[in-house]
Amino acid sequence: MLFNSLDFAIFFPLVFIGYWFVFNKKLSVQNLFLLVASYFFYACWDWRFLALLGFSTLINFYLAQLIAYATQEKKKKALLVTVLLINLLLLGYFKYYGFFTQSFADAFSLFGVHFNVTSYSIILPLGISFYTFQNISYLVDVYRGKTAPSHNLLSFALFIAFFPQLIAGPIERTGHLMPQITERRVFVYKYAVNGMRLILLGLFEKMVIADNCAGIVNTVYNNFESHSGSTLFFAAVVYSFQIYGDFSGYSHIAIGCAALLGFHLFHNFNYPYLAKNIADFWRRWHISFSAWLRDYIYFPLGGSKKGNFVQMRNLTIVFVVSGIWHGANRTFIIYGFIHALLYILFVYYRRWIDNGERSTAIGDFAAMCGTFVALTLARVFFRAESVGDALHYFERIFSASLFTKPDMSRLFILLLFVFLFLEWLQREKKHLLDLSFIKQAYIRYSIYLTIFFMILYYSGQSQTFIYFQF
Repeated sequence: MLFNSLDFAIFFPLVFIGYWFVFNKKLSVQNLFLLVASYFFYACWDWRFLALLGFSTLINFYLAQLIAYATQEKKKKALLVTVLLINLLLLGYFKYYGFFTQSFADAFSLFGVHFNVTSYSIILPLGISFYTFQNISYLVDVYRGKTAPSHNLLSFALFIAFFPQLIAGPIERTGHLMPQITERRVFVYKYAVNGMRLILLGLFEKMVIADNCAGIVNTVYNNFESHSGSTLFFAAVVYSFQIYGDFSGYSHIAIGCAALLGFHLFHNFNYPYLAKNIADFWRRWHISFSAWLRDYIYFPLGGSKKGNFVQMRNLTIVFVVSGIWHGANRTFIIYGFIHALLYILFVYYRRWIDNGERSTAIGDFAAMCGTFVALTLARVFFRAESVGDALHYFERIFSASLFTKPDMSRLFILLLFVFLFLEWLQREKKHLLDLSFIKQAYIRYSIYLTIFFMILYYSGQSQTFIYFQF
């Protein structure tokens, strides 16, 4: 069931009505209703994987309690390692089995040893990367003593399966979401209205921006050998807008739906294409994921406190993990390495030139443009089917045909940058449709109504959300 589908347009109002008007008398009943709705939402994709979601919930629920109440540090650590391995093995089997077996066979073939690798398709359970990382953060926080283990299976199951953020985040933390589950929610009109704005914005980003971009990107990438360098470059630019509109759109709809149910989820995107450098970008893009990498990989490895070499190593590990997390393909590993290199270069560049001078508007604009171009070129590896395709794509870009007219709508590309300009105007606001500064209500609602009709009229061919494959 997609957020941008008729099914969801029927499902969510029914959940909203049942949640606030039918099952609202008792918190446990309300949570049970929400859990059933979440499992139904997940089952609409493939009911068979409800068993995997249930198993993951039970094993983490009970082993977290054993970790918390183990009296010996050695036993606590052994339990933590055990349950972490269970989570990672489940994720690894469904997501990386084919990749690792084929890589294993390829490595030995270099020495003349050949293995017959039986290739069979394993369906990737929807959202497994997200709820696995959410489970891991819960376990580690319990081990560290930052949070108490849950003793209410219903509450914990809802923490893992809460349907707005189950499939593609934001990746929530126990200390943020669990208290909202265990305490009675109250309908707050202004939060609900803001949730509606976020849903409207998310649908616009997904259906108008991302889905229209997808048609252009798919056409070019499916036959990139026949296109000019300029067309390939601008197709890469359009893909940057596609993946942003797609993922930011999902996050805004998820946060908006949660707000209508009385929950506050993590803010996940903060105008990332206004970033002035790679570090600024990762503070703005998929914020819950980048914070997870920082708190559960980068800091435990030592962060930047153990010398330059260790910091470079830690940054490389973090970004390679982020690349591998996105998918079982060498292209994602290279994508992670590129981000690690960009981040390391930024860290040391800043150390060398930092003289305390204030930035200028022209300097900031140039920095934003440079960062955007670097990210766009890196995403060629993210989008390409293979490393060979990505390298050939770059070869075609950096040819004499780079300076010809691109074979695509230049007006559409201009409109994408108009959208980016509007974000720049709204950069001090939480999101693009925070129009509280407009005092006249009829102007605000005219804008909302215009966007609604744009969604109906300009929505591209319906596409699944990109991050469903991760």
